[in-house]
Parts: sequence; C-alpha cells; structure tokens
Amino acid sequence: MKKLLSLSLLLALSACNSPNTPSPLNTDSPAKHSNYYYQRESLFQQLPTSNKDIIFLGDSISDGNEWFELYQNPYYKNRGISGDTTQGILDRLETITRGKPQKIFLLIGINDLGRGGKIEDVLKNLEAISLKIKQDSPKTSLYIQSLLPVSNELKLFPGHTALWEQIPTFNKQIQSIAEKMGNTYIDIYTPFVDINTKKLNLQYSNDGLHLLGAGYLRWQEIIKPYLK
Repeated sequence: MKKLLSLSLLLALSACNSPNTPSPLNTDSPAKHSNYYYQRESLFQQLPTSNKDIIFLGDSISDGNEWFELYQNPYYKNRGISGDTTQGILDRLETITRGKPQKIFLLIGINDLGRGGKIEDVLKNLEAISLKIKQDSPKTSLYIQSLLPVSNELKLFPGHTALWEQIPTFNKQIQSIAEKMGNTYIDIYTPFVDINTKKLNLQYSNDGLHLLGAGYLRWQEIIKPYLK
C-alpha cells in the first residue's frame, strides 16, 4: 500500500512539473489595484465605447450614479471605479479611448490625496491623461471637473475629509492644468459647498464624501450646458 501511495505521489509531482501543465497563479504577489478595479475593468473591456458615447470617468462618485437612467440615453456610460486614482485612470485609459468617444467627463484625484498622495503627482497624471486622450482619440472632448468639497463633520473617511480646507487650492491647480492642456474645466465645487461651513453641503451627502440622489441631480444641472 505504501509503495502504491509513493508511486501515485511521484506521478502527481511529475504531472505538476510537466512543461505542458500551466503554472498556478501566484496569489501572494501584490496587486497594483483593488480586486474591484480589475473586476470593473474586465467588464469595461467587454463593453466597447463608440464615437457617440459620453463617458463619465472617475472613482466611486462617478461609479455611484446610474448615468444611462438619469439621462435616458444609452450613449451616456458609466466608467467609474470605486477607489480609483489618477494612476488607475491612466492604466485603463486605452479601454476608453479605443472607441473614440465623443466626450469624457473626468472627476478624479480625491483618493490620491486622501491616501497621502501629493498634488504634484495628481497634476502630472492629469496632464498625462490629457495627452493620451489627445494622442489616441484626438476628436474626443475632455472635461476636467474640480474636486467636490468634503465634510469631516460626520467623522467618516478621515483621510479624505480632513482635506476640506485644502481642496479650493487643489482645484486652482487642477484648473491651471486643464487650461494648459486646452481642456474644459468645470467647477462643481462651488455649487456643492455650504457657504457657512465651507464644507460639503450635507443635503447632498450622508457621509461627507459621496453623493446622495439629490447630489447627482445637482451635478446633472451643473454639467447640462456641456452636454449640448
């Protein structure tokens, strides 16, 4: 019996080492992005864009909206990924640009900064995103949106919401990059800020960072002139 078990084990090991046997995945290797990022990106690769499409590209704030239902238009497409960063956008941009979409509305950067990233790196990546779109899809109009205000009053997402006083300064720098690159800059900060607290108006959010339904309707109003 022992000899039979030893022979079985030897055969199994030989099969594992066979050149025709696929190597197992290394699940211990660190991933550059989250599992959710790769899940969404694999879906987007199966859903090609076209030159009629209006793309909403960004992080959880874009991801959280049902753009097609909001506008009742199948060409309005959600390409947001919760937790995404400017580097994440760069890494998956080819999936977007290969369809030569009509317009891209980009909202990105708060996760970079909320995790301790530098504004200089955000600006550098925004410039690289703009350049890649110009190179790969020159007829696509890129709209770079300001960061939204945040609020630390609810004591959630402390890394992000602690930045509430700095966001206006960040937005000025983002606007400068947008103008330098010949893109349209859209101020979505001002309509969402509470004039008394200078933070995100909590009629639009229940966590100080993400938007409620009323917030998405407000956003829809702000960008309406750019959708014509």
